[in-house]
Amino acid sequence: MVNKNGIFNINSQSQFEGLALKIFKHQFENNKVYRSFCDLLYKHPSEVKSIEEIPFLPIQFFKSHRVISSIKDIQEIFTSSATTGQISSKHFVTDIDLYEQSFRKGFQHFYGNIEDYVVLALLPSYLERDGSSLIYMVNDMIANSKQPESGFYLNNLDALKNTLIDLDSQNKKTLLIGVSFALLDFVETYRLELKNTIIMETGGMKGKRKELIRAELHETLKQGFGVNTIHSEYGMTELLSQAYSRGNSLFKTPPWMQVLTRDTEDALTIQAYGNTGGINIIDLANINSCAFIATQDLGKVYKDGSFEVMGRFDNSDIRGCNLMVI
Repeated sequence: MVNKNGIFNINSQSQFEGLALKIFKHQFENNKVYRSFCDLLYKHPSEVKSIEEIPFLPIQFFKSHRVISSIKDIQEIFTSSATTGQISSKHFVTDIDLYEQSFRKGFQHFYGNIEDYVVLALLPSYLERDGSSLIYMVNDMIANSKQPESGFYLNNLDALKNTLIDLDSQNKKTLLIGVSFALLDFVETYRLELKNTIIMETGGMKGKRKELIRAELHETLKQGFGVNTIHSEYGMTELLSQAYSRGNSLFKTPPWMQVLTRDTEDALTIQAYGNTGGINIIDLANINSCAFIATQDLGKVYKDGSFEVMGRFDNSDIRGCNLMVI
């Protein structure tokens, strides 16, 4: 069994790769769905010598299968949002401490102590349903900020405007984290000039608006909030870790998470740096589900490990993989 505490103490690429290969072997042996997937690809841990050779499970399996590598009791079930007729992804979490450690240490890695911030959240589509991993994370951030002004906002945008202006005038470091459509709703009504506030979008229009390219979204938000940059958080129901962008649309991962890209025509081929392809994610915090996931996002990865998200696959299934029948 892999020691979970080692996941958050990685300080070199060789450490990451060594632990990733150990977790691959553990999940091959303990995750029935992942084992079946690997068997169909004729991939066995004895033959896999690098992270590029590890099979990445298509993310749709979280909609159709119970993806789990642990025999412990389920502590939380995180679910994705879904429009009418769609099936939600389900992430069965047997150790919520792993998630809490991951998002706490991840935020600290990029932004420092959460107690230095007033945390405001504008996440209406998430607040209005159960099972959101994002709400779980932000609720924890609000509590641990220990700032009386921290809190969620739903439809009370005028109150949010007043709070932002008041905090900014007091030179208080503030983080406003919001879903894209709600932030756009806000700036259509209000125009601010904020000097001490980080605006962080979590992506997604959730069927509320036409999808925008990130550059267009950020330009509109920069003008509306009067800030020089827009930050971004990249996470999903199927992961326990997040990547962050500090304003240039380039995301960076914490030490226990890495991104690769695969060929869009051959899902089993990992691409060289700088090429656009399907985003594959290694999230070692996912030790109890699956740490190796092929997402439906398109992007580019650069030599320094940073990556950008270009969009999503047009079709709902990842091309080159017809193994969903297992």
